[in-house]
Amino acid sequence: MYQRKQIFEDAGNESVFLWGARQTGKSTLLKQLFPNALWFDLLLTSDYERLLKNPGLIREMVAADPSISLIVIDEIQRLPELLNEIHWLIANKNIRFIMSGSSPRKILRSGANLLGGRALRYELYPLTSSEIPGFDLLKALNNGLLPKHYDTPNAKKLLSAYIGSYLRDEIAAEARLRNVAVFSRFLEIAALTNGEIIHYSNVAADTGVSVPTVKAYFQILEDTLLGRYLPAFQKRPKRRIIMAPKFYLFDVGIVNTLLNRGRIEPGTELFGKSFEHFIYEEIYAHSRYSALNYPLAYWRTTSQLEIDFVLGDHEAAIEVKSTSEAQTRHLKGLKAFAKEYPVKKLVLVSNDPYPRMVDNIWILPWQTFLQQLWNGEIIA
Repeated sequence: MYQRKQIFEDAGNESVFLWGARQTGKSTLLKQLFPNALWFDLLLTSDYERLLKNPGLIREMVAADPSISLIVIDEIQRLPELLNEIHWLIANKNIRFIMSGSSPRKILRSGANLLGGRALRYELYPLTSSEIPGFDLLKALNNGLLPKHYDTPNAKKLLSAYIGSYLRDEIAAEARLRNVAVFSRFLEIAALTNGEIIHYSNVAADTGVSVPTVKAYFQILEDTLLGRYLPAFQKRPKRRIIMAPKFYLFDVGIVNTLLNRGRIEPGTELFGKSFEHFIYEEIYAHSRYSALNYPLAYWRTTSQLEIDFVLGDHEAAIEVKSTSEAQTRHLKGLKAFAKEYPVKKLVLVSNDPYPRMVDNIWILPWQTFLQQLWNGEIIA
């Protein structure tokens, strides 16, 4: 069993929304953390239909049993109407609610009651290296890090099923897309440009739709927690820099399957792309799980000097290279960035076998970097 890092840091006794893409392990986590809660699973027909017909059922149950103080509602987005009852019970009966769901999009777009700030928002992401005993990098890069996919010999079949039933069908239905085939093509293009600077006109041309439609598709992925933008770092630039954002899908295994990649092995271009994506997901999860919530950006000049990830207010600058022996040429971007901004920690993450220090830049094996990251030694 995986020991998840999401422990609702700083939540206290407040009610909570827990969002996350399907199969990130939300239900499993909540059952571990709140084994004695009154539980409603809206994926179950019995729970869904009873509460659909009578949203006040929860209030009646609380009135009948004063010992009820904690209620979990799984897949809350299926019944946004429940939020009025939940609001009343939080405000008048001091009941704590833990509400989970795979997408806040439906609730946000429906204009439903968002509880007036009475519930804190948290997210659950695919597994991180620190949550997996005996973590295997190649397995992670090939299978992805959704719990059901990581440790299975049938990852390709499961990933294909996930993309077909969830990404293409369920997400398209939720967004009320008329042309699922076009959205499917867009998903492939989004995977092809994963981790790259977005050129909407190019994506539109490759997908066969307008630029506004492409922007709407990216927004759907962001709203349903299937991807997120990585903005450009723009604080007081001295050099001319690229301003357009990048976009990352939420799991490396999903990207592999959308692109029908073969097995990823060290020393290949595909390994380098997947390795960078993996490091990004680790940093992003750390930012949120640690409750530091530091911003994350990339930096690239028009002369092609680049930093993969800038953490916080230029507190740390991270470059990722899949090489097994980092060279001086790999440090150009870090050195250029350090001339522009004061940086507390400059790091090149690589497959080097041991840590080194070159011109105030740490060259760290990825294992060492991730250990330092989760120990609070990269940014705190």
